[in-house]
Amino acid sequence: MEAKVSIIMGSTSDLPVMEAAAKFLNDMQVPFEINALSAHRTPQEVEAFAKNAHQRGIRVIIAAAGMAAHLPGVIASMTTLPVIGVPIKASLEGLDALLAIVQMPPGIPVATVGINAAQNAAILAAEILAISDTELHKKMVRFKEELKKKIIKANEELSGVKFEYRVG
Repeated sequence: MEAKVSIIMGSTSDLPVMEAAAKFLNDMQVPFEINALSAHRTPQEVEAFAKNAHQRGIRVIIAAAGMAAHLPGVIASMTTLPVIGVPIKASLEGLDALLAIVQMPPGIPVATVGINAAQNAAILAAEILAISDTELHKKMVRFKEELKKKIIKANEELSGVKFEYRVG
C-alpha cells in the first residue's frame, strides 16, 4: 500500500490535534503517512520531503504548525502538490498560526482550515483525491449524507425540548 496523503506536523505535541485527520483518512480507507518535521529545526529534511513527495506517490499534504507556523508554506514553496495547512492553537489562541498559514505570497498557495481543524483538512484531502477515485467519491457522498441525517435527527430530538415560552 502506498501513501496518498502525508500528514506532517511541526512536533509530536501536535499529535492530539492531528489524530482527527488520521482517523478520518483511516475510516475512509485512504492510505496515509504521518511524520514530524520542523521548518526551523530540520529544514534539510523538510526540503527532501517536499521535493520527493510526488515521486513517492503522495498526492496531498496536510501540514500542521503552531505559533510562527512556517511549515505549510515552506513545504508549499518546494512542491506542486496541494498543501492544506492546519493552524495549531499553541499561543495567541492560534491566531498567530492561522495568519501565518493563510497569508502566503502570490504563487505559493496553502489551503487553510480552521484552528485545530485537522478533520476538515482530511476531508478536504479526501475530496481532492475523490476527483479521480470513484470509490472514494462514493464514500465521500455517503459521508456527506450521514452529516445531513445527524442534523435531521438532532432537529427531531430538539422538537421534544419543552420551554414555557417556546413557540413551534
